[in-house]
Amino acid sequence: MTIRLGDEAPNFTAETTEGRIDFQDWKQGSWAVFFSHPADFTPVCTTELGATAGLKSEFDKRNVKAIAISVDSVADHQAWAGDIGEVTGNALNFPIIADPDRAVSNLYDMLHPNAGDTSTVRSVFIIDPANKVRLTLTYPKSVGRNFDEILRVIDALQLTDRATVATPANWQLGSKVIVSPTVSTADAIEKFGDVEEVKPYLRWTPQPMV
Repeated sequence: MTIRLGDEAPNFTAETTEGRIDFQDWKQGSWAVFFSHPADFTPVCTTELGATAGLKSEFDKRNVKAIAISVDSVADHQAWAGDIGEVTGNALNFPIIADPDRAVSNLYDMLHPNAGDTSTVRSVFIIDPANKVRLTLTYPKSVGRNFDEILRVIDALQLTDRATVATPANWQLGSKVIVSPTVSTADAIEKFGDVEEVKPYLRWTPQPMV
């Protein structure tokens, strides 16, 4: 199936390194970063899962839970966890789903025939507390993900949920933002105070503290 932005993230139950979970129950009230990796005991995936484990405090600050998936077994995941900790210095601290029958991978369209085999590509789904899919990314198997970008996107999503603003290209937390086109300049000045009108459709304001 094709999952589009704004769709409800399909629910599922699965075995993980932390026991059997119901996905929506597991993430209840939280954001989730749900990402696939092609296989255990592979070099790029080892660095990615270690990087994710190293960001736990950053995810916690943002009310985000991380969860990974591959077509390998729980036993393989658990055996691989030692390598992840040894290589990256970050012990595994989030669940990895076992999906040997590819049921969840197919549910989330993580298997791409053109990729050359039946393992998952590097998909990312950012899912909000209401279980809506807010962002999707898909990388080829040979390219590791930028987890700083994933944090940046979460910051942008959470900010724009709270305030009537949008984030410009290459925005970073704390940088100026764009007043939403749905807000008039007069209303923006009343709401935000400091508004710079570059064009009638492009107005800058400092990032709101919300």
